[in-house]
Amino acid sequence: MDDQLKPVMRTADRERDSALDLLATALAEGRLDAHEHAHRSRQALQARTSAELAALTADLPAPEPSARERDRKDLREWLDEWRYWLGGAVIMSAIWGIDCFRDHELTYYWPLLPLGVWAAVLIAIALWPRNEEKNGS
Repeated sequence: MDDQLKPVMRTADRERDSALDLLATALAEGRLDAHEHAHRSRQALQARTSAELAALTADLPAPEPSARERDRKDLREWLDEWRYWLGGAVIMSAIWGIDCFRDHELTYYWPLLPLGVWAAVLIAIALWPRNEEKNGS
């Protein structure tokens, strides 16, 4: 797509603050010197569009997520896995029910085994201690 056809998005204070935080982190890590940090910070405060802000931080690595952000992401993923488990339980139970209806008798509830193993794995994931060490630390 041609750059001239892209819509120009005005920047918000939250985006500007995020760029300034990233610049401050880069200064603290030694990725920027004080002069470069001051120059980019002034430009960030004067930026009118998201593209102008993005250009100021394009050569800097994204910040590491905080422990709280990682925990939230892990919890979301774990809850998503339980939703998949529930979907599997519904499908397997429906297959079992249709089979029982077809045979006109209740049989052993076979979904218990795969659902039990799956649930045990999900519970183990929640209880298993995580290794928080970083490589090279």
